[in-house]
Order: sequence, then structure tokens, then C-alpha cells
Amino acid sequence: MNMQQQSLRELVEKWLAPTPATPFRVTRFSRTRDSNRRYVCVEVARPACLVAIMFFRHADGAWRVFPPRREGPAMAFQKAA
Repeated sequence: MNMQQQSLRELVEKWLAPTPATPFRVTRFSRTRDSNRRYVCVEVARPACLVAIMFFRHADGAWRVFPPRREGPAMAFQKAA
């Protein structure tokens, strides 16, 4: 696991910059249907608009703002002895 990766809270603070006057809240969390990976939707109510960002958990354990790449079908071969 990458030790330099940021926690989900650190990413929320980086991307949404919540304050005591405009705290963040988790509005949805679950797992993706296709790969069963976790995701979290976090939002902050700003005076002008509502800002929401989806965070996705990747195979290396890191949280990112883009979904993990879908793993397609793969073929392998075994060398004959």
C-alpha cells in the first residue's frame, strides 16, 4: 500500500474545503455493481450552489476522484513443458 496516499478526510478537505459554516456531509456510499469497489459521495452547501464529489476506492487502497479502470476479459497461456 502506498504510504504517501491521503485519507478520505484529507481529500475531502483538499477538494471541498469545508468550514464550520459550510460543513461537508456524506450523502451516499456503497459499492459499484461491476467491480464491487467502494465509493462515497460527499457534498458541501455553498452560498451559490451545492458542490458534490464522488470518491472511489482503488485496488491499491487509495481514494481518488475518478473511478477505477474496468478490468476486461483476460487470456493467459501456459508454456508446454
